[in-house]
Amino acid sequence: MAFTATITSKGQITIPRAARQALNSSTVDIEVQGNLVILRPIQSVAGSLAAYRSADENFGEIRDKVWQEVADEKAGKPT
Repeated sequence: MAFTATITSKGQITIPRAARQALNSSTVDIEVQGNLVILRPIQSVAGSLAAYRSADENFGEIRDKVWQEVADEKAGKPT
């Protein structure tokens, strides 16, 4: 499956409907390998945030902690 999209002057593209449906996610991981760009779907982390919840943290802090763990995993750092 291949698609064509135009990059706007603001650096944005519209992902065609069939590609969005294939990704089945509204959040993607973007990897650039030379002139190849790879989009990988990231499933919602909302359900798994409960494990990070403490009484003194707000949603933004929890989200930041989860995304940092994801970044550390990608970098090969132990969590």
